[in-house]
Amino acid sequence: MIKLEKKQVKIISILIALVFIGSVVAIALTQSGGLASAADKGAVGVIDYRQVTGQHPDRQSLETQMQAAVEEVKKEFDEKSAGMNDQEKADYYQQCQQRLMKKQQDLLEPLEQSIKDAVKKVAETKGLGVVIEKSAVVYGGQDITQDVLGKLQKK
Repeated sequence: MIKLEKKQVKIISILIALVFIGSVVAIALTQSGGLASAADKGAVGVIDYRQVTGQHPDRQSLETQMQAAVEEVKKEFDEKSAGMNDQEKADYYQQCQQRLMKKQQDLLEPLEQSIKDAVKKVAETKGLGVVIEKSAVVYGGQDITQDVLGKLQKK
């Protein structure tokens, strides 16, 4: 029986967000030619990506949609798995989980794109050559978290 609680949905969201952060950093480093050339182009920005995703204006809507999808899949699983043996239930459960992960990915994609666009605009405005996740920085960098949140709120 599928029973994904809000905590599990949030954990999955955080994991996907971390993968996204890694991708953004990798793309930024690839496009800028590394940190050395980023320093030549301008300052390094830092962003608290967790805070930005947590305060994104569309976050509540996304969570509501995801919770509805979980409830729908749970109801469908309960109805369709009633006559299945244990192996069939396990297989069907796995399929349901994959559908939920796909749904979550589809819901997160526009949110992540809007954050990426806001980061890019703020970085260009401030003359930043690269923006890195704040937790990866030991020292320095210009924190643009609030600027990005402001940009997202205006949309």
